[in-house]
Amino acid sequence: MGLNLDLVNHPAGAQFMKLPKLFLIHRESEWQLIERAGRPPDEKPDKKMTDSWEELSLVSASPKLLHKGIEGVVMKQIAAATKKAELSQPIPLPSPEPQRCDADPPQRRKRLDLCVMTFAERLQQYNRTRACLSAEEVSVAQQRALDIATEIQAFLHSKHPDMPLGDMMLAGSLLDDLQVVKADHACLIVPLQLESSLWAPIAGEDTFLGHPQYCMVRRENLEYFPRGRSYWDRHLLGGYLSSRLASEQLGKAVMESMNWPSLTGTLECEVRPVLGSPELKLEIQGLTQSSGESFYITVLPTVRLGEMTLTAQREITGSFDYVWYQSLYTSETTRLAALDKADLGVRRRCLKTLKAVCRNCPALRKLNGSHLCNAVLHMSEKETDWSESAFADRFLQAITELIGYLEIGILPSFFKPNVNLFQGFTEDDIDEMGFMLYCAVTEPEILLI
Repeated sequence: MGLNLDLVNHPAGAQFMKLPKLFLIHRESEWQLIERAGRPPDEKPDKKMTDSWEELSLVSASPKLLHKGIEGVVMKQIAAATKKAELSQPIPLPSPEPQRCDADPPQRRKRLDLCVMTFAERLQQYNRTRACLSAEEVSVAQQRALDIATEIQAFLHSKHPDMPLGDMMLAGSLLDDLQVVKADHACLIVPLQLESSLWAPIAGEDTFLGHPQYCMVRRENLEYFPRGRSYWDRHLLGGYLSSRLASEQLGKAVMESMNWPSLTGTLECEVRPVLGSPELKLEIQGLTQSSGESFYITVLPTVRLGEMTLTAQREITGSFDYVWYQSLYTSETTRLAALDKADLGVRRRCLKTLKAVCRNCPALRKLNGSHLCNAVLHMSEKETDWSESAFADRFLQAITELIGYLEIGILPSFFKPNVNLFQGFTEDDIDEMGFMLYCAVTEPEILLI
């Protein structure tokens, strides 16, 4: 169905015509939502509330949205918008009953604050209260992860002294101050020490898999150094180092052999392995006395050969036993920090706020830190103003950029453009995320609820 020319010529239609065409081709009922969103805020509060429920009925009547399961998302946002309409009503004058001159109920004060705050101020407040973690929370989580790493490493050295491993180290968002909402997970890197003369990485593009991030590690010089010269020869499959076998050995040595009850008593928190997970994962209960939530630590076998960092992530590589995953996380976060340092920019703050929004919004939860970090890096190639005053503008620009990537179904990796970071998304995933972000173009506050 073509676009209604009246809607296109509407004063609010110009801004929508700039958006990707995937989200412009909707039924006329959906355009009525857009038309209402473009009205000036001069209607009476009661009329606004009525319109909100009219919009809700329009959305519920759309077979496409019912089929995609998006109507639930819209219902929540309409309800939130209705609540916001209530907050925008003029506060009635107090009754003539005698009151103290300093009586200002907290709820009324909160409503007044919400009425006068701009979107930029709300975004700053959201960043402070929802995206940023306290230094104490981060410190406690980091220290507990390092304590567990020390215990695991000591156990491996005593029980498997012949296993060539480097020092375990903390990595990931908890270390790089990129974790949001709450400190609930960490990553411990376990470096497998391979002889550079006996092992060589094979880039994903050069394998029959053709996936640019699926790499293989080939055993070299077998005619001069036969099998058995390297400890890791026992994990060969068809002449290649098996990520599955390496993970299984580490899992048996750590997950199945350590005395976890003893470790629980030593660290004064409950530590136990997570069974049935493709990852080597630990669950910690009682990280702090006041928190009853779980803290998870992923133990990640890692190989570094030349400039390549390869990880055994079977939840990504699946059934390919000899395949390693090339991680670009360090390159991405290092680049982001360097750009911010050069111009005192707010890229990392923008990234953390986007991560918090996506984590708190069910419709956007599949957009992870890698997707958002790469989107911000691509923006940095064409946008130079990352000053403090431009924070809200860059945040809104990121929303529009993500809509564009979702429209074509492709988000190229910043360091490997032939990698599509949206490859694992279904059409339903893309529709749901795109619709949510599309609604946020005219009402960005729905992302900060």
